[in-house]
Amino acid sequence: MTTPPLPRFPYGAVYFRKSNPPREDWERDYRTASEDGMNSFRHWFLWSAVEVEPGVFDWSDYDRQLDLAAQHGMKTIIAEFSMAAPEWAFRRYAHARYQTREGQPVESRMSGSCVTGGFPGLCLDNEDYRELVASFLHTLVNRYKDHPGLGGYDVWNECNFGEELCYCPATAAAFRAWLQEKYGDLRALGEAWHRHSFAAWEDVSPPRHLGPYPHVLDWLQFRIDNAYRLMAWKVDLIRQLDPVHPITAHGIVGSLTVMAPRGADDWRAAAQVDSYGYTWGSSRHGDEPWKQFHAVDLVRAASRGKRFWHAETYAGPLWMQPQVIGKPRDQGRIAQPEDIRYWDLVSFMLGATGMYYLRWRPLLDGPLFGAFGAYGMDGSRTPRSEMVSRIGRWATAQDELWRSRPVQGEVGIVYVPETQLFTYAQQESTDFYARSMQGAYQGFFDNNIQADWVHIDDIDSYDFLYLPFPVMLPQAVAQRLKEWVAAGGTLVAEGCPAYFGDRGHVGPHQPNFGLDELFGCQESYVEFTPDLLDDLRFNFNGIPVWGGIFLQAYRPTTGTAVGWYADGQVAAVEHRYGQGKTRLVGTMVGAGHGRHPGNGSAPFFADCLAFAGKAQHIRSSDPQVKARLHHGEGGTYLWVANPTRQERPVRLSLSPAWGPFQGSETLWGAPAAVTGRTVELTAPARDVTVLRLAS
Repeated sequence: MTTPPLPRFPYGAVYFRKSNPPREDWERDYRTASEDGMNSFRHWFLWSAVEVEPGVFDWSDYDRQLDLAAQHGMKTIIAEFSMAAPEWAFRRYAHARYQTREGQPVESRMSGSCVTGGFPGLCLDNEDYRELVASFLHTLVNRYKDHPGLGGYDVWNECNFGEELCYCPATAAAFRAWLQEKYGDLRALGEAWHRHSFAAWEDVSPPRHLGPYPHVLDWLQFRIDNAYRLMAWKVDLIRQLDPVHPITAHGIVGSLTVMAPRGADDWRAAAQVDSYGYTWGSSRHGDEPWKQFHAVDLVRAASRGKRFWHAETYAGPLWMQPQVIGKPRDQGRIAQPEDIRYWDLVSFMLGATGMYYLRWRPLLDGPLFGAFGAYGMDGSRTPRSEMVSRIGRWATAQDELWRSRPVQGEVGIVYVPETQLFTYAQQESTDFYARSMQGAYQGFFDNNIQADWVHIDDIDSYDFLYLPFPVMLPQAVAQRLKEWVAAGGTLVAEGCPAYFGDRGHVGPHQPNFGLDELFGCQESYVEFTPDLLDDLRFNFNGIPVWGGIFLQAYRPTTGTAVGWYADGQVAAVEHRYGQGKTRLVGTMVGAGHGRHPGNGSAPFFADCLAFAGKAQHIRSSDPQVKARLHHGEGGTYLWVANPTRQERPVRLSLSPAWGPFQGSETLWGAPAAVTGRTVELTAPARDVTVLRLAS
């Protein structure tokens, strides 16, 4: 039989992680969830809790979950947890245990998120063990693919891998095969790696230490390629068995921070599934408004037009975890109903069309006891669950609203994966890269300019780009940027562009790879002294701007100096190149702004938009009130977010590209007065107003 697809707006929670919640409460909990507007649950189908002996399966708990879903008109997302291997597999497949870089085999561990053993599983590079996993997935999918309670599959919970894993013999062999495909023969590999005495492929092994060397960069890239090859293997297997139900996955919004060490590349993960999602909670990351905005914007960009969901959102407290210690109560640490309302609606504002809470009710065991759930420890309703119900009933009733999507931002911030890989190899940290990327986003955000994250492969969709921390660029990327500008684009770049090129090689002439022609200048001085540059400032045409991390000064050739350091050296150069133009700034303005928020650099980012000759979508009279537009088949909508705990009167001015409008309908929040391209309202505290604009 063919089951209906998931609802247009999936709304629910992660419910069953053996052995929570208690079996005696399941029937009541499903009834409560259904009454409160939820249409789906996701459960962790833990292999280690199912195949209790080789070939002996206990599906009773999971059978009951799907039966209850069908009974209550809900759908089930099966989160396959083959990364929780049966305890017996650690003995029978001991050769497939993950190995750390020190060569230590990894034993079965408990998961704090479900208090079940078998984590982190065994290494799929071992063919015999991979066949065992395939057998489990065959059994799982064939058991439930025709069940009326099934909605789809989640193939990789929080897409990333262990920083220390894996160095087992099978992974080393897979690395050598990857290298052989890339380089062809040992002589070419030796030349590329500056290691000229390989006599056999067995002489090549995974590096155990980081460093800015070609063999390290190859190892980091292989780990990521290999992880997504194995993800594709799972996806293909499930699709062959069940071509009807959709497949999803969700990450940790780690592309800017842990892509290099842990493979958290949202673009690569989203490309493999039908829909994508993300885990995000302000209690762990911080409740500064820009943080959630930048995270959801990143997932929207990585999804490249696919539906995406807030797959794990918080609706309850997080007690003694290290990420929250020292934070005040009102910074998301103890969620209140108004916090849930604001966080959820901001995710919708930025394009999410589905939501699952990280827990329906809290776990009763382990370090995450009592955490995240909107409902009580006993499954009873709470003021938080009442807000969850209100939001769910509203969101699932909106049809036209979800037919429109966020408009494209005025600027794209360029994501170049190789830059982060090199930074991690060189610094043993992604901090410089992440701070520069995030700080650039903050700079535009502080002006209510919508900055989209743009993968280097997707830049043709934009006519204005900002390139943070470009210290390492492959030659092909540098050439790509030159061609893009020559065709009419406007590029603002931070300092030391392509200082390091392919394989981490320093260019003898700077800017490297012909970028001196692009930017109309040559390097006159450089400093790699991040510990001395925290308070670096320069003057940009009268605007004092913070920099940091590195410093590069210039001698203009065909460009024009527009910024100066305190000692008179040129800090910024503008140039026309082909049909486009560039602005090169010799330090990391994003990192500087992030270190000194609200202290003077925001006007620089507004000036970048003016330099590109672009009109801002929406200007806000109150810098704390943020607004975004959605447009599409469902109409034009204005979303207005007030993160503060006081209501705030605000006037919003739309660019000539939008309107004029004659009025608005309030779908959520406050009424507004609309005159042409001006919208005035009093934005409710800790809330988001949703207006349908009438032409």
